Amino acid sequence: MANVTLIRAATLTATPWKNGGGVTREITCDPPGAGLDDFIWRISVADVNQAGPFSRFAGVDRTLVLLAGDGMVLQEENSLQHALLQPLDHHQFAGETAITATLPGGATQDFNLMVRRDLARAALNIWHNAHEHRFATETAVLFCASGSLLVHLSQHAPLILRANDAIRIDAASGLGCYITGSGALLAVELEMFTPALLRKTHD
Repeated sequence: MANVTLIRAATLTATPWKNGGGVTREITCDPPGAGLDDFIWRISVADVNQAGPFSRFAGVDRTLVLLAGDGMVLQEENSLQHALLQPLDHHQFAGETAITATLPGGATQDFNLMVRRDLARAALNIWHNAHEHRFATETAVLFCASGSLLVHLSQHAPLILRANDAIRIDAASGLGCYITGSGALLAVELEMFTPALLRKTHD
């Protein structure tokens, strides 16, 4: 049976970024209790109050989703720019890439998914209002980006999510999920590489 953990936004603890340039609130990670140098995957919410460089994470694939604020422009070292101007705009990039963020309209808040690419993979989808789904991976994380949503999981009591609340589901594979309400939900499905997959990726 799936193991379901409800994570309320009010319980999240603010900690400094790796480079000290901002504040992040970890939602969940694997292995539990891992630090910034030894996680396999990590999901967090960051408050970005000023322009500046992002922390760099070698070997990590990152996905950034704008949650609130007037936008963020990401400037890569090769002069490419990526503008996140509306809530739920998102961008994927390699963690070792040198990126500087500017804030055209002031402070923003973003959702940050980080996955060590040699050890795991992740898929992120955005669900709006009512949505039905069956999980195909062992771990899933559901994050309420806006509004109020009711999450129905097979053989579990319904759970209410409000902005920045989350649910972590372990042993999720095959579990049915139905979302109702009005808002937006970020659904992350995570899969660890098995030893066989690890050998294949290094062949």
